[in-house]
Amino acid sequence: MNYTLKDEYIELYKLIKVMDLVDSGAEAKQLISNGFVLRNGLAETRKRAKIKAGETITIGEVNIKVEQ
Repeated sequence: MNYTLKDEYIELYKLIKVMDLVDSGAEAKQLISNGFVLRNGLAETRKRAKIKAGETITIGEVNIKVEQ
């Protein structure tokens, strides 16, 4: 999956919600806090981490490539 940024960055939990991988922002935050979200291959537990172009977010088998 690819996501094209509309601004300089998107907060991690918002990206997960926008990509329709969860039903709510609260569900996205829970995935993140439980360590199920990888940012460039490393666990990311900051819900509001600023995701920028060139980064890859992985949740299970789903990879999201963030583009400008």
